[in-house]
Amino acid sequence: MNYSSISLLEYQVFIDMITKIDYKQQQLITTINQYSYCIAESDYKFKKALQDSDILLPDGVGIVIAAKLLKKKRIQKIAGADIHQYLLEKLQAAAGSCMYLGASEHTLTKIKNRVGVEYPKIRVFTYSPPFKPEFSKQDIDGMIAAVNEVQPDVLFVGMTAPKQEKWAAKNKEFLNTKTICAIGAVFDFYAGTVERPSQFWIDLHLEWFIRLVKEPKRMWRRYLYYGPFFIYLLLKVFFKKDTSSS
Repeated sequence: MNYSSISLLEYQVFIDMITKIDYKQQQLITTINQYSYCIAESDYKFKKALQDSDILLPDGVGIVIAAKLLKKKRIQKIAGADIHQYLLEKLQAAAGSCMYLGASEHTLTKIKNRVGVEYPKIRVFTYSPPFKPEFSKQDIDGMIAAVNEVQPDVLFVGMTAPKQEKWAAKNKEFLNTKTICAIGAVFDFYAGTVERPSQFWIDLHLEWFIRLVKEPKRMWRRYLYYGPFFIYLLLKVFFKKDTSSS
């Protein structure tokens, strides 16, 4: 199925309705925001993983601003939590199955319990990979085997960026599943181990600020360093484009 997208900052960014996404076909869904864009500028494998995604969701105010500034296009932010909820609703309606790959056993148990209450028709499987910077071949083989044993309709991957995107892109062809969705922080949000800012702050486009206030030690670099850095990179592209068109 072909979805509407725009060419933005060297990426094809999804701008269609998520209700048009068919989870029954094989595809890799990832997200891009100002932080991941900056990281990918110095990480070729990460950049390639995002560029090769079948669906790249605009998960960040910075990407929305970039579309308006560079393409004169008003697009909607689509967060990882949005696609996660949508896919769960589709799986519930079809009595499908999903697997959560990533996070600790504690977090995965909380996720499984919540899905069981909210979406009782979904068969839920989980797998907690070793917590390490780099996976060994044995680790990767074990993860692939766990997925292929249950053959879920949707595989949710939550190992933080850029690890999850690179892992999913590299191993997609070996996974016996349909939709692979890298959603990172959603695992903790949905499990309740990390509280997501309320809809009030999300609607004001200030979700990032509340996350910064709540977790300054972990989030300061993402927002206070990479936020301004993204603006700098965006303006470079804007003025280069403006100069070349004049």
